Amino acid sequence: MNLSYYWYEAARIMTTPARLVADMAKHSLQNPANPLAYSPYARSVAAACEMFERVTRRYGKPTFGFTSVTVDGTSVPVSERVVWERPFCRIVTFDRGFTRGPAEPQPKLLIVAPMSGHYATLLRGTVEAMLPGHQVFITDWADARMVPLGAGRFDLDTYIDYLLDIFRDLGPDLHVMAVCQPAVPVLAAIAVMEAQGYAPVPCSMTLMGGPIDTRRSPTAVNCVAQERGTAWFERNCITTVPAGYPGAWRSVYPGFFQLSGFMAMNLDRHVNAHAEMFDHLVTGDGDSAEKHREFYDEYLAVMDLTAEFYLQTVRTVFVDHALPKGTMIHRGARVDLGAIRTCAILAVEGENDDISGVGQTQAALDLTPNLPPERKAYHLQTGVGHYGVFNGSRYRTVIAPRIAEFMRAMQAEPAAGAAITHRRETQS
Repeated sequence: MNLSYYWYEAARIMTTPARLVADMAKHSLQNPANPLAYSPYARSVAAACEMFERVTRRYGKPTFGFTSVTVDGTSVPVSERVVWERPFCRIVTFDRGFTRGPAEPQPKLLIVAPMSGHYATLLRGTVEAMLPGHQVFITDWADARMVPLGAGRFDLDTYIDYLLDIFRDLGPDLHVMAVCQPAVPVLAAIAVMEAQGYAPVPCSMTLMGGPIDTRRSPTAVNCVAQERGTAWFERNCITTVPAGYPGAWRSVYPGFFQLSGFMAMNLDRHVNAHAEMFDHLVTGDGDSAEKHREFYDEYLAVMDLTAEFYLQTVRTVFVDHALPKGTMIHRGARVDLGAIRTCAILAVEGENDDISGVGQTQAALDLTPNLPPERKAYHLQTGVGHYGVFNGSRYRTVIAPRIAEFMRAMQAEPAAGAAITHRRETQS
């Protein structure tokens, strides 16, 4: 039995008193009424206390925190609303309080957030860039440790079932954006819908940095999965949720495992970032320190995945390459990408992506031979890595407008596609 989760919880509990003492010491040394607060020594000790408290705490689920968005130069209030819910997922939409209706119809956009250890709030920037011109929905996946065993299993087949229900319930004229991990199940779900004649099929899907075919430009992440196989991950990465959580005794892939892997890939960068944070605290550079806090409050907040979903994904996507080989099975039936004939596809990749190599997402265009070429498009963004595909300045100024253009064209010309063709685009 893998006891990693229990050791992790024990360590967290044992460090709690020290964390509380460090937090109290920090506030005491930063108190303006304390004469020592103005000395370099006090600032150094307070900075050390804050760093210790931050690296030993468990970060809770962040909030999207949208209160307003600027539309055509006017600030419009924003509120969140849950429109669909199941034990492992809920759909959140962001209602904008227009005083007057928008000049043009607002396309419906469902952003399918990755279920890969982080919460959907990691896509806050993705959502914010699309809010001014779209009615945005997003999948808010549940932390497996918070879902009781009585809610049942959740595997890749269940994930696809959820997507099918969501697509149908959100109705016609829907556009879908899949960020990284969900590219495979979204593509599979659309194929199932078209093969079985489900309606309405989404107008378009945008696949961003997704592992459609990891045999193309394999990255270190892909190679590890291929070399070790599913059995290794089952032995070493699967454990059960300890008592004290609603999902106690559920078999999971813990979020702290995934976070450890992500940080190990760029360990020097994270070490340097924390060293710089310490310097910012000592020198009183509050703005830079706050930017660090904002990023790591999000990055260090992780969720657990059900063991069955994680293992089935590893086997199907990274070991067997089932979707590109045409051997992927959903509920006993083969997933036939040739069935996709109407839902347009835009593949978006980052030149420096070290998670999903260049060509892995583009494979979706080659695997859908019955989708007309004018319903396909490709965008390669230079100068960005995996995160930059869906967040940051290049995303806001280049990628998001490109996606919006594609969606408008596909909705306006559902048959012919209007001037958007299957082409390679490189923008800087």
